[in-house]
Amino acid sequence: MLDLKFIRQNTELVKEKLMTRGVEGEKIDDFVRLDQERRDNLVKVETLKKHRNDVSQDIAKLKRERQNADDKIQEMKQVSEDIKVLDKHIHTIDEQLEYIAHTLPNLPAEGVPVGNNEDENIELRKWETPKQFDFEAKPHWEVAEELDILDFERGAKVSGSRFLFYKGAGARLERAVYNLMLDTHIYEHGYTEMIPPYIVNDKSMFGTGQFPKFKEDVFQLENSNYTLIPTAEVPLTNYYRDEILDNDTLPVYFTALSPAFRSEAGSAGRDTRGLIRLHQFNKVEMVKFSKPETSYEELEKMTNNAEAILQKLNLPYRVIILCTGDMGFSAAKTYDIEVWIPTQETYREISSCSNCEDFQARRAKIRYRDEEEKVQYVHTLNGSGLAVGRTVAAILENYQNEDGSVTIPEALVPYMGGMTKITK
Repeated sequence: MLDLKFIRQNTELVKEKLMTRGVEGEKIDDFVRLDQERRDNLVKVETLKKHRNDVSQDIAKLKRERQNADDKIQEMKQVSEDIKVLDKHIHTIDEQLEYIAHTLPNLPAEGVPVGNNEDENIELRKWETPKQFDFEAKPHWEVAEELDILDFERGAKVSGSRFLFYKGAGARLERAVYNLMLDTHIYEHGYTEMIPPYIVNDKSMFGTGQFPKFKEDVFQLENSNYTLIPTAEVPLTNYYRDEILDNDTLPVYFTALSPAFRSEAGSAGRDTRGLIRLHQFNKVEMVKFSKPETSYEELEKMTNNAEAILQKLNLPYRVIILCTGDMGFSAAKTYDIEVWIPTQETYREISSCSNCEDFQARRAKIRYRDEEEKVQYVHTLNGSGLAVGRTVAAILENYQNEDGSVTIPEALVPYMGGMTKITK
């Protein structure tokens, strides 16, 4: 959530920045107008309350002097009614302001490229050159089905489209991948492992910015205020909701493996086969709580932490910086890491690392007491480290052999019990 005081004092700047994120300028104008109207009405209420107190004293004086106070009593009733009407109007304005404030995205940070969509993202770097096959490579779902390690058909039968069973060596490969990720982040990068709830309440979804704007993108439990998590970012970030941390607590690093549940609203017809776009998938998440002055240094570290996994697996990738029109709602700056998928001849997103600055912290009321004992909002960061299913897809495609087998990346061999190849 944005700082109301900052919006008041920098209206044109806020409007300019949010318009690069697709927000209509009129929405900011409405917000400022309503805010001014609210403050004007509060002044009127305070004036009327003072007048009511004066009238009350007049009534008391008249009664002490045994004089007729009927006119003053009537005046008192009218003033009280006027206050009641204004209070009701202020409540209505508060609801309108709250709705607008809750649906405004974060301000883009300095240096974020201005653009409308993913076509205007900027590539920053590439790692390794994609392998050239001397045979016709198959998409990962064909490789997996021929090896009998993934079963999409029965996943669809049991649950529906975009669900699957991992089977045998496929299940072991998935487990090996996320264990490598967790071990790397915990023992090499200094994260604390967490096992979070997979169901969260509406306050948690609001805190990280999914609610109220993106309710259609998640699975909500009927007749309750519970939602299946779309990412472990939600429970991990809300871990410190409504708390004030000590200065020496920061920075905090959390990592967790969890399923992610996505309705994929608006994705009809896209990536209908394979592991790229599912309703349920495993993901290793990284979340940080940082002091404001070091949060962008922490973002670079987090992005490097995610890259380290792909380097261990020797999977070609690139890093891009998202433009203003492609960033997530809560993000001030985002790096996407995209892994090479040979049969699509393109890079596909496998991690998104974002600094949300104090946007989520304001919504979730996560603060810390600095060295001067002043209470401030923390900065929150989150990133995938990585999406497990997409990593498996990249391995199946990049490590496939002409005979249909798949070579196990060297870093995963210990996690696969010494297995070096998946064969028919």
